[in-house]
Amino acid sequence: MVYEKVRFIIADHLGLDEEKISLDTTITEDLEADSLDAVEIIMAIEDEFSIEIPDEQVENFVSLRDIVEYVETQL
Repeated sequence: MVYEKVRFIIADHLGLDEEKISLDTTITEDLEADSLDAVEIIMAIEDEFSIEIPDEQVENFVSLRDIVEYVETQL
């Protein structure tokens, strides 16, 4: 459930097909998201799951898996 929602948020924000995004997809390299995209994606994830993600934690996010695992620990 978390994976599907996060994948949808990223795909929707970047205008991509969800099928092109997997757990091992990297946000900045594979999807070519810039820092503004990353901030907006994190804000959308925080809103969707009603959580706060500290900036220090965001710096550790490389792949979609990193984000999903963090969100799951917060729910």
